[in-house]
Amino acid sequence: MSDHTLPYTAAAVGSPSHTPKQQGRIAAIADAWLPRLVLSPTIILSLVFVYGFIAVTAWLSLTNSRLLPNYEISGFNQYVALFGLDRWWVAAANLGIFGGLFILFCLAIGLTMAILLDQKIRAEGALRAVYLYPMALSFIVTGAAWKWILNPGLGLEKMMHDWGFANFHFDWLVNSDFSIYTVVIAGVWQSSGFVMALFLAGLRGIDDSIIKAAMVDGASLPTIYRRIVIPALRPVFFSVLLVLAHIAIKSFDLVMALTAGGPGTSSDLPAIFMYQFSFSRGQLGLGAASAMMMLATVLAVLVPMMYLETKGAQRDKGH
Repeated sequence: MSDHTLPYTAAAVGSPSHTPKQQGRIAAIADAWLPRLVLSPTIILSLVFVYGFIAVTAWLSLTNSRLLPNYEISGFNQYVALFGLDRWWVAAANLGIFGGLFILFCLAIGLTMAILLDQKIRAEGALRAVYLYPMALSFIVTGAAWKWILNPGLGLEKMMHDWGFANFHFDWLVNSDFSIYTVVIAGVWQSSGFVMALFLAGLRGIDDSIIKAAMVDGASLPTIYRRIVIPALRPVFFSVLLVLAHIAIKSFDLVMALTAGGPGTSSDLPAIFMYQFSFSRGQLGLGAASAMMMLATVLAVLVPMMYLETKGAQRDKGH
């Protein structure tokens, strides 16, 4: 009986010696393929629903599509028609005004608030929450709220008249020469707190010993911030500029809730132009051409910024 069971006993004793190798092989395969399996759905969805639709939009911009898509290529007729429309150039000019002022004021206000909060003042948590609160609102809510505030018959102007300031006038919302600036006001109010949070995080990441050494050398606080702290925030500036430029170029809901592109087309933006011509006026090809021009604007901002940031990082490594 023992002679028959001995081989099986020896095999049973010897078999576990191969288990660690098998487990190591399985672990290596899992390490190699598990991240790919986890990321593959996201990659596939991005390729289809982002880059795939960009390709479809680019194709439609080269067709004579009207109410329904027409996939027969007709050349650059839609771009010629787009550049011949005065309304498109009004929307492009408004984008330049809104984008430039929006980014400039958000940077200035956000950086100033971050520097003030970085002084370890009292009630910092409460102030930070107050500054960040507008970012918790959607642009639709922000636009509706500022539409009430800036309405001459309901908001700021009426309140000042009720307080006895009969000569006070603030009719930008209904004035075609100034309506685009009301969009700037609402956008800055919404986004400056977010910019403040990014800059404050960058300030808290700077080594205190550098600042203390500069103070020992006799440098004043404004000089320290101007020559040491703010230059050290270059990556944060890059991120902030990228986010703000993206918000400005794709702005749609804020303008629709606040001015709806009016009075007339005085506060029109490319995103509103694209939506109205594509889905309200039945000129899908022209709307697709305007969408591609928006994409070109994004790339015109993004590519130089990424190039400058990459060159700056390489230069810093060289030093």
